Amino acid sequence: MEKKDIIMCRCEDVTLEDLHKKIDEGYETFEDLKRLLRIGMGPCQANTCGILIQKELAKYLDKKIENVKTHHSRPMIQGISLEKINKEIKK
Repeated sequence: MEKKDIIMCRCEDVTLEDLHKKIDEGYETFEDLKRLLRIGMGPCQANTCGILIQKELAKYLDKKIENVKTHHSRPMIQGISLEKINKEIKK
């Protein structure tokens, strides 16, 4: 199977070829690749592709998987109540 046919991030439709191109350009961290290719930014929030990307980075860069950091989760700072949302909608 060709690299262009292997999907690494289903949410953002990123292929293995896309990933290798960016690594070859010098982008070697999940966070760099996230900003360039949007991996881990889709609905699954890297729950599906995160480990695949981490393993591929380790393999391609010849590093131990423990030395390849995964994405940073950025939860909301604070929640918002439905009551406040309803008030805004009614305005």
